[in-house]
Amino acid sequence: MHRPTSIALRSRCILRTPQTSRAFTTQNGLRAADHGSHYDPPSGWLFGVKPGQKYVKEGWENIWYFGFIGSLVAAGVAYVFKPDTSIQTWALEEARRRLEAEGILEDPEQAKK
Repeated sequence: MHRPTSIALRSRCILRTPQTSRAFTTQNGLRAADHGSHYDPPSGWLFGVKPGQKYVKEGWENIWYFGFIGSLVAAGVAYVFKPDTSIQTWALEEARRRLEAEGILEDPEQAKK
C-alpha cells in the first residue's frame, strides 16, 4: 500500500480547509473606540479661514520659516565660498606653472614690476 508523503498530506489539508478569514481586508480586526471621522469636509474658504477674519499662526510656523530660510541662506553662502576643485582649474594652473618653469611664459609677478 502506498503512503502519501507529509508534503502531499499538508497540501491536501491546506486545500481542504475552509477559508474563514480574508487575507486582505480594509477593516481592522482590533478596533478601539470609534472617535468619529477624522476628515474635515471642505468649507470653501482658503486654509479654513473665513473672509474678514485674520489668520492666527500656530507656534511652530515661525520656527519653521526661519529655520528653512536660514538653512537656504547658509547653503547658498557655503556654495558661493566653496573651494574650486575642478580638474580644469587644476590643469590650467599646472600648465601655467610648467610653462613658466621652462621659460616659455613670463611670470605675471615679475612682468608687473
